[in-house]
Amino acid sequence: MAERRDEGDGDDGALRLLALLAEDASVAEVAAADAPGPARELALRVAGARQVHRRREAGLTALLDTVRALVTESDPGQVLDAIVRRARTLIGTDLTYLTLHDPDRGDTYMRATDGSVSAAFQSVRLELGAGLGGLVASTRKPYWTADYWNDDRFRHTSDIDGAVSEEGIIAICGTPLIVDHVFVGVLFAANRSPRPFTREEVALLGDLATLAAVTLVQTRALADAEAALAALSDAHETVRSYADGVEKAATAHDRFASLVLEGGGVDDLTHALADLLGGWAALVDDDGTVRSATRGAAPPGTFPDLGSGRLVESDGVYGLAVATAAERLATLYLGGVGDLTDSERRTVERAGVVTALVLLFERQAADTRQSARNRVVSELVAARGPAEDRVQLARSAGTDPDVPYCLLVLRGEAGTPVRALALSAAAVVADGSLVGAHDGDVVVLVPGGDADGCAREVAARLGRRSAVTVAGVGPLRGVDAVPAAYDEALRTVAALIALGRRGEGAAATHLGFAGLIVGSDPDVGAYVDRELGPLLDYDSRRGTDLVGTLAAYFDAGRSPRHAATGLHVHVNTVAQRLDRIGALLGEDWQEPERSLELQLALRMRRLLGPAP
Repeated sequence: MAERRDEGDGDDGALRLLALLAEDASVAEVAAADAPGPARELALRVAGARQVHRRREAGLTALLDTVRALVTESDPGQVLDAIVRRARTLIGTDLTYLTLHDPDRGDTYMRATDGSVSAAFQSVRLELGAGLGGLVASTRKPYWTADYWNDDRFRHTSDIDGAVSEEGIIAICGTPLIVDHVFVGVLFAANRSPRPFTREEVALLGDLATLAAVTLVQTRALADAEAALAALSDAHETVRSYADGVEKAATAHDRFASLVLEGGGVDDLTHALADLLGGWAALVDDDGTVRSATRGAAPPGTFPDLGSGRLVESDGVYGLAVATAAERLATLYLGGVGDLTDSERRTVERAGVVTALVLLFERQAADTRQSARNRVVSELVAARGPAEDRVQLARSAGTDPDVPYCLLVLRGEAGTPVRALALSAAAVVADGSLVGAHDGDVVVLVPGGDADGCAREVAARLGRRSAVTVAGVGPLRGVDAVPAAYDEALRTVAALIALGRRGEGAAATHLGFAGLIVGSDPDVGAYVDRELGPLLDYDSRRGTDLVGTLAAYFDAGRSPRHAATGLHVHVNTVAQRLDRIGALLGEDWQEPERSLELQLALRMRRLLGPAP
């Protein structure tokens, strides 16, 4: 009776945990719950993962709100104020500030602050290399510190330290503003008490700095255009024409912004650009993949290489690099429009800026989804927790481990980012597959039973860009099969590379003894079971000795009569046993390659000794 009460208490504890999760309880509330250890640990992981996801979702929502605010500003000063105000809200620090680069003096100067109380701090200038901000400006990389005064990475000067001291700052994080490889300034978040900055906060500040840099450059360009318009007021026709162009560009910008705010993607932006300017438009990734194209666009592979930078033209085709401050994301092409006016050029440039923002948001969303899949794959490979929990975890990620599936391990060329390989693999495998990264390799669970064919197909499709070696194991069923299959796939992918077959795909069964001798961790028992398994299972169930008959047959030089003599049975008995062996192993069991594998497996079985 006591044992039943204990089991009931465990069930009650698990139900309490489920209730807490359903009520959106925090990690602390789940940790405080009175529940059995395994269920409590699983609930803590679920609550923690949900908390991380919500923080990321909140960050993306805040960034989108920032985009909405910035696209409505046209005055550079107001843009700068909006940037620091938004940064302070997003990061949650005591103050934020922004410095701009002065190329004439070779330093940066304070341009906008939010939360600052010191006049000396608001007027300070930072020479390149001095202080945290000067280090960010000189290296073009983000830096952060929880205790500025005790951090010897920065060159302290009396002017800077005096201003920082008067403001009472202790913790600082700074990230550069860069557009088209041109340094614009530095965006800071600071606190008046010790405060460590998480990598998520640094990345969020970096995303905001990217948006700020691009928007700042655009507002400067718009302000310059408006100043030029005022200077030409004495030429009425010119002014009116220019005003019409500005109005058209503003209308185009409003349309692009509306599309984004309504949830539109890059395909909507491409078609909107073609509608506004006529002709055709296409968005092409750096690897040549066409992300979006309107009717009449040039076929893939025929787009000219227009380089990077501002809008350029070649043979009637216009190209614009769609880029962030640090990297090029894609190229926007436009054709069949004749000579573009200044306002039409600005329209294309606005389309490029908005497209870059959308691509950034899509990447962040994809990274969030992929991180969740990576965690699921790691849980399955490590076999953490009860099998029932792992089954539910796999199903929540979109795959059913109770349906026959194959496990693949993908290994790219040296230097290939695992994140990029995982995203590419997710785009080529069948629906219902699970793709995740684990220990530097990409692991895929794909429905089906042909491991060799699946490995070959994935390697061929991904190999169009760079060599990817793929090892397959299967068919499998159930989550308990994942750890052993993963180990076998690791040995197989290492064997493929050692055999000089980098960039190919194959199943472990396809390599046979070659995979065993070149693998990084050979499993002789698994090789024997793979080759002789049907015979071993039959002998175990029926009490026969087909394995011994096969060994005698090969030892007798494939002579049934001599084998019968060695076994002390009639030759007809040997013939009947050989027929049964052929039915179990397949018609090709006596072919040279297959028979060699069988003889090697028999030899390995003898060396292993009798089964316990």
